[in-house]
Amino acid sequence: MGRGRVQLKRIENKISRQVTFSKRRTGLLKKAHEISVLCDAEVALIVFSTKGKLFEYSTDASMETILERYERYSFAERQLVAIDSESQGSWSLEFPKLTARVEVLQRNIRNFMGEDLDPLSFRELQNLEQQIDVGLKRIRTRKNQLMHESIMELQKKEKTLQEQNNLLAKKLKENEKNVSEQPHREQPSLGQNSSTFLLSPPQLPLPLTLPLPSLTIGGTFQEKAVDEDAGIQTRPTLMPPWMLRHVNG
Repeated sequence: MGRGRVQLKRIENKISRQVTFSKRRTGLLKKAHEISVLCDAEVALIVFSTKGKLFEYSTDASMETILERYERYSFAERQLVAIDSESQGSWSLEFPKLTARVEVLQRNIRNFMGEDLDPLSFRELQNLEQQIDVGLKRIRTRKNQLMHESIMELQKKEKTLQEQNNLLAKKLKENEKNVSEQPHREQPSLGQNSSTFLLSPPQLPLPLTLPLPSLTIGGTFQEKAVDEDAGIQTRPTLMPPWMLRHVNG
């Protein structure tokens, strides 16, 4: 049969209690050593007997170092707990104040919108009117400022566009001037060509009728033969009278 489960309660027998303490203390110290070696943990174990005798165990670090570390950690934990408790208390106190503040602001907004004016007194209505007037003045001032800035910006744009327009007009005039001067530059060359044509002697067309040889028989007679078809005047010829009659006949 196996051992029964030991009931955890104070051992009344003093001798049995002392024996159990000695055995359990040795096992507890052994377990502390094992966990420190196996898990590379810093372990500090303090045990006081019923007679006030101290039994302790610590790892390679000294007991004082481990206790100081424990004190810092526990102090920080206590501070965090205290801050949390204080913050919870402060929030519990601030919540009603914030709720009331929100209600006041919402009521003011409704009043500025012209709603819920019945509960207000004459003095409160005057104050509300003054606040609205001040707000309107600020709004109008800001609006006028924005309008002025917009007008100034438009004037700057207009000036820039005007300068660009003037520049384009100047370029257009220069182009028109260059186009108008180009024919005058071509006229002298045309004049030189015409002068070369004038200097060369004109080529007259050949007469259609050859001049007759001059005969001196029976006297001389001068006549200007004119070719009516060609319109060319020939030199005078000498013809005898008898031959002239045959020609005229």
